Amino acid sequence: MVACAVCMLATAQTEPLHIIVIGAHPDDCESRVGGVAAQWVEMGHLVKFVSVTNGDAGHQEKGGGALAKIRRAEAMESGRILGVQYEILDHHDGELMPTLEVRKEIIRLIREWKADVVITHRTNDYHPDHRYTGILVQDAAYMVIVPNIVPDVPPLKENPVFLYMQDGFQKPNPFQPDIAVSIDKTFDKKIRSLAAHESQVFEWLPWTNGRLDEVPRDKEARLEYLTKRYEREITPAIRQSLIDWYGKEQGNSIDKAEAFEICEFGRHPDKEEILRLFPMLKK
Repeated sequence: MVACAVCMLATAQTEPLHIIVIGAHPDDCESRVGGVAAQWVEMGHLVKFVSVTNGDAGHQEKGGGALAKIRRAEAMESGRILGVQYEILDHHDGELMPTLEVRKEIIRLIREWKADVVITHRTNDYHPDHRYTGILVQDAAYMVIVPNIVPDVPPLKENPVFLYMQDGFQKPNPFQPDIAVSIDKTFDKKIRSLAAHESQVFEWLPWTNGRLDEVPRDKEARLEYLTKRYEREITPAIRQSLIDWYGKEQGNSIDKAEAFEICEFGRHPDKEEILRLFPMLKK
């Protein structure tokens, strides 16, 4: 009996984690979580990216259903590169509202994925779709365990850990890097996943910044261009978080990282649980 109990415990500990990242647009998840997502997948865990809008407004020349089709294909290729499952909801880009019906969609997605971790935008952000995606996920946080809400899908037995992606906005409060993870080993894969979003990273976003003429045509030069664009600053707060999780010597040597803030509305993990949910921190 004791041996069986040990076997059951070992099996429970080796079950894959279920992580769902919910962004507003195709490419949002990759830009903030791509490096860590690649590590989860490489370790045998299950990751799903969700875009709440279909991206049908994000281009200077194309739009509507034709653009949505392009962005869906780009997202599927990006997901293939990272090894994540990708789903795009059919809500118009730039028109997202935090309605009850969309909240129910989010609840269903989190339950169906049996999520251990849910990651999304903070609610103070320049883009209304980002803000409302954050609100929708926050509003779903407790409801995913309530049986009488969306009763057609079984509720989760316990609330997942909800996390916010990193951003640079300071008001009303700055991002707090409770968890910081080195992505030195997976940064190149993250860049290749972003390069799959050609209509965005090589067309739309450079156009909005008035720098479309700076985008190179050569494939390798484009990857170098993206590398420079997505080399996010390791702020003093993130550096300290890296030191806290990796130790002083290794924490100071990390060149590229992704960081996350714990949302108060989900489960409140202690250090032991964070290490379970982010097993790459143990290496």
